[in-house]
Amino acid sequence: MVEFLAVPLKEGGTVLVEIDEVEGRSGVVKAGRPGEMLTRAAQSMEAALQPVTAAARAALEELRTVEPDEVTVEFGVQFRAELGAVIARSSGECNFKVTMRWSAPTDRTD
Repeated sequence: MVEFLAVPLKEGGTVLVEIDEVEGRSGVVKAGRPGEMLTRAAQSMEAALQPVTAAARAALEELRTVEPDEVTVEFGVQFRAELGAVIARSSGECNFKVTMRWSAPTDRTD
């Protein structure tokens, strides 16, 4: 069965996020289509993403201490009806992909 989480937006409106079905969850309301369930999120999209944003900011600040010319951090975000936004795991572990690049010095004298 497909299950959706209705997440309100701070500026108004709602976005539907497909989530994994959880057995025995309270607060589930049937959606308009057979075979679909709808759960209403307790917090807005922005509020749910705030802890994930803080984690991303902390990771970038720490990685920048080694002074790369470029740093990229990639991770997946999942929405859980009970928890809001969480950093997705891969094979039982938290998954961050980090790329750092340094440019070669350009000491050219002409």
